[in-house]
Amino acid sequence: MIKNLISLALLIVSVALSFKHGWDTFNYKNNPQSLKMMDELGISESVIPLMGALTILVGILLLIPKTFFWGNVLNAMSIVLIIALALRAGNLKMVLIEIPFLIMPLIMIWLKYPFKK
Repeated sequence: MIKNLISLALLIVSVALSFKHGWDTFNYKNNPQSLKMMDELGISESVIPLMGALTILVGILLLIPKTFFWGNVLNAMSIVLIIALALRAGNLKMVLIEIPFLIMPLIMIWLKYPFKK
């Protein structure tokens, strides 16, 4: 029971973050800090909408029991990509911030989908 509650809480947080970050990525022109961060990481402006779509796709995949695993895998892979780009840019602060977000999908894979029996 406790395992399912923890899994449900992580699922809610992960889906909310995916939708929020995806929406923010689509609206990067309204947020100069986001555009500066993307530029610092070496992400071109033409790739930004693709990243936003991928982030929203992750949120959708997490909600469906049959695609829950792949949603977490895509989430972890996108976070590893951000960490790698931040390391290349020499931004260790961003790397340290992203590490807990990398651990979250791995824990969710281990806990499994909360409503599946």
